[in-house]
Amino acid sequence: MNNRKTAIEGENAACEYLKRKGYEIIERNYSCPVGEIDVIAKDKGVVVFVEVKSRNGTDFGVPEESVDLRKRKKIILTARYWAGAHGRECAKGFRFDVISVLRGEVRHIVNAFDASGKAW
Repeated sequence: MNNRKTAIEGENAACEYLKRKGYEIIERNYSCPVGEIDVIAKDKGVVVFVEVKSRNGTDFGVPEESVDLRKRKKIILTARYWAGAHGRECAKGFRFDVISVLRGEVRHIVNAFDASGKAW
């Protein structure tokens, strides 16, 4: 299976998982001049910026390990860009989650990192 197909299937699995948990999907594959966010959702009014990482094996480690500090900072900048245009949406706050999809199994890391990029 190619990487793009794995990524698409992982994002689909992540969105289905979030919907089952009661999240509202606001946007998928948001892109702006500073970066891209896989999924933007709402959880009880809180905006959740979700990075989805998918793999079919662990040859290169588990998927969430690839969300390094550089990637987290890019997600934060992109989220700030989105929030600038949708400020009202963030009235109840926001957070950064990571969803790891390994061989179809979904692992959701809530509050995976904060607005400074520090991982929990």
